[in-house]
Amino acid sequence: QVQLVESGGGLVQAGGSLRLSCAASRSMFSMGWYRQAPGKQRELVATITSGGNTKYADSVKDRFTISRDNAKITVYLQMNSLKPEDTAVYYCNAVAVPYSYWGQGTQVTVSS
Repeated sequence: QVQLVESGGGLVQAGGSLRLSCAASRSMFSMGWYRQAPGKQRELVATITSGGNTKYADSVKDRFTISRDNAKITVYLQMNSLKPEDTAVYYCNAVAVPYSYWGQGTQVTVSS
């Protein structure tokens, strides 16, 4: 079983920044972040492979940056220029094919 430990999140004003971190208990091929707002489906935010290939949702491009430290098996999500519509529970995801693992989620609230 893989453990994912998330940190970061919280309450911030629109235009502010937050950084999320997620540490895995063992090496994973791909790590990333998804989010789920009330009444909406969970959606991709950003992912990064062990080789550094990244993927972003259009809504966060140019505002969010995903990175990872392979030695620490940790993925980071730097979120800048936050908007109220970024408010959601953010979930860390890690993939070691064919398995996918989820963190417990961390709340991000952006006030207007």
